[in-house]
Amino acid sequence: MDLPINPPVEPMLAKSVPQLPTDPGLTYEPKWDGFRCIIFRDGDEVELASRGGKTMTRYFPEVVEQARRQLPERCAVDGELIVIRRDGPGGQPRLDFELLAQRIHPAASRVKLLAETTPADFVAFDLLALDDELLTDRPYPERRGRLEKALAKVRPPVHVTQVTTDPETARRWFDVFEGAGLDGLIVKPADLPYEPGKRLMFKVKHARTADAVVAGFRWHKSGPVVGSLLLGLYDDAGVLHHIGVSSSFTAARRKELLDELEPYREVGGDHPWVHGDHERGQRIPGGVSRWTGGKNLEWEPLRPELVVEVGYDAMEGDRLRHTAQFFRWRPDRDPRSCTYDQLERPIRYDVDQVLRGDPAATVGDGRDRA
Repeated sequence: MDLPINPPVEPMLAKSVPQLPTDPGLTYEPKWDGFRCIIFRDGDEVELASRGGKTMTRYFPEVVEQARRQLPERCAVDGELIVIRRDGPGGQPRLDFELLAQRIHPAASRVKLLAETTPADFVAFDLLALDDELLTDRPYPERRGRLEKALAKVRPPVHVTQVTTDPETARRWFDVFEGAGLDGLIVKPADLPYEPGKRLMFKVKHARTADAVVAGFRWHKSGPVVGSLLLGLYDDAGVLHHIGVSSSFTAARRKELLDELEPYREVGGDHPWVHGDHERGQRIPGGVSRWTGGKNLEWEPLRPELVVEVGYDAMEGDRLRHTAQFFRWRPDRDPRSCTYDQLERPIRYDVDQVLRGDPAATVGDGRDRA
């Protein structure tokens, strides 16, 4: 491969900001919940490079083929690999990060099967090189214009992300697009060159809190300290469902948590997750899936009497999409009051509209409560 820029290249990154910037000259675009990927193409030679410089080429043969069919003969295009689920609740297409994560598999036969059953799309949002021309030192609006021209004829499953320079449109996108599985907005200054590995863009993500029951924990791989807290919420029928984990702790905090959890470790045989209520569709921890692979999912039950306030960004169905952030214990809260009713869920939205840039994708407001 002989391009003006060749792998490995660390993609340019974004730093989190609490509110949407509105300075003149900013460009806003959806933040896709997928795998960051720079596609390098030099004729028939194609490389899919992930953040961190690792190759993903062997895992996404269908994307490699689409790159050969639709991308310019010689180019480097920054974007995101996504998987769209079309058979989920409500029947509306939306992003599914778990299905995407399952695509990283060591067995060639499995890679081939998943490429057919859960194929990935590629969403392009920046152009680093075209033919013999390096574009990384050009300002972002110029690169965007060149990207649109170079990829003007692409068709799904290859896309060019939509953008806007209007803050009000961006705010509507922030509210509405979450319902299609997106997780915020990326904001780019007008004079921005492409500087690999540097956090020169901005990202705005949803931030929420919830009170959850701590009904178990997992050990940390380093030794006899807490690895993660297992979180639960009650449904309308009084069934406690496992919704996710909180796990980002310092080594010292993991030791402290073990002491704090000790009084709740004497558990009787009536723990709500030990056997599970399958007739009611209860979600419980444990079990090995394609996503977790051989990961040790053994867990220790706790009496469901502890309540913790956690931060989360979004829900995926009836569970947290990402790991929750531990904020504080809530001894003043009754565990039975920790229900789904407190959660804010986005309105359902069609990800195909976002990808197509339909005019309808720029309007809409309101939220559904679980």
